[in-house]
Amino acid sequence: MNLPDDFITKYQRLLGPAAAEFFASFDTPSLSGYRVNPAHHDLPTDLTAPETVPYEPLGHLGTVGGRTLMHQSGAVYSQEPSAMFVGATAAPQPGDKVLDLCAAPGGKTTHLASYLQGTGLLVTNEINRKRVKVLAENVERFGVRSALILNESPDRLSPVFPDYFDKVLVDAPCSGEGMFRKDPDAMSYWSLDYVQECATRQREIMTEALKMVKPGGQLIYSTCTFAPEEDEQMMAWVLENYPDFHLTPITKVGGVVDARPEWADGNPELKKAARLFPHLMKGEGHFVAKLERDAGEAAPLHGVAKLGTPLTGDQRKLWQDFAQHVLGSNDFTDLVTVKDQLFAVPAGLPNLKKCHVFRPGLHLGTFKKNRFEPAYALALASDPQRVTQTLAITAEQWRAWVHGETFTLATAPQKGWYLLTCASQPVGFGKVVGTTVKNFFPKGLRFTVYDNEM
Repeated sequence: MNLPDDFITKYQRLLGPAAAEFFASFDTPSLSGYRVNPAHHDLPTDLTAPETVPYEPLGHLGTVGGRTLMHQSGAVYSQEPSAMFVGATAAPQPGDKVLDLCAAPGGKTTHLASYLQGTGLLVTNEINRKRVKVLAENVERFGVRSALILNESPDRLSPVFPDYFDKVLVDAPCSGEGMFRKDPDAMSYWSLDYVQECATRQREIMTEALKMVKPGGQLIYSTCTFAPEEDEQMMAWVLENYPDFHLTPITKVGGVVDARPEWADGNPELKKAARLFPHLMKGEGHFVAKLERDAGEAAPLHGVAKLGTPLTGDQRKLWQDFAQHVLGSNDFTDLVTVKDQLFAVPAGLPNLKKCHVFRPGLHLGTFKKNRFEPAYALALASDPQRVTQTLAITAEQWRAWVHGETFTLATAPQKGWYLLTCASQPVGFGKVVGTTVKNFFPKGLRFTVYDNEM
């Protein structure tokens, strides 16, 4: 790989004798990985047998295609192995309030959701309007039940969530040096000046992010760059300017090593952060640090969230009838409508009037004239083992389903809505009329599956 000259000179100076092995790693193949979704049951052994990522039991080395049943159903999420170290370091507890501040495309958000197990609150934010759509699609596909998706800048969020979150994840926009092997195009915009620009932007983001950590809470900072300006020097800046924060040790296994205090101000506390080098472990380049805020009093929240409109009596009856007859239960309590769309919103939110809410919670469905139509997101967030009306379909029927086609059954079950499953995985809701299953797979997500992709 033809690395930039300035990059070579810089890391020859920083790494010394280890530089040759470091540079050689850029000419070795990039590794792929995926995480299994702990909310899914009866996964095939070929998904759970491959080599496990040493710091994440849910992670495996290998590739899962995007046009496969396991991917479409949200049973797996493709993620580069080093990136899994970030979520594994954050490791929120069930019931925590968590913020993923720079969240698109959603890999780390879905990883955090695996730890929360459908509890607590996951606020996932992306400032870019186009990228937040991709984030929302991945959150939906993974079946995340407790997520609020925002499209905001950090400086507009910090006044809304002061001292609020148990965990804040800042996967900071960076110079991308750690992705050169995986994405050589990243070298085209790299320069020494670009590294400094990224560091300036990161300090701006961190200034706001630190305000949202509750006393006793944690902020996990990560980049996919080797640049000390964006890594150790960023943490040295935080420790110098925010005395109520300190670094906590990170468990390092699988070739993960200590950060380098000598690349910043020499503070030995910086060793508590972690570096992931591609010549020392199986993955791309990353830096991860865990900051903890001292205990103290949190600022009071002002107001409560008013997301959407309360249901009318007719709407509530339509929803309750569907939940009772199809789902078999109704464990969604905080329900609102946005126009004709029904959402289950997380409880206990502050006033979000000044925030751009992209999605207020789990999309449950649409109210139409005298009827309720369940959402794709609700299907993927449902556990087939708990749903009353399920319909198992074959692999061939699944191929027709994701292509947008109807299909017929050998015998006619009771008419109505069913959660469709294939290989025990939820794939969407279908409406049975006679022996025909009407297709409600979202038009924008439809795709063709070829024989070699099954």
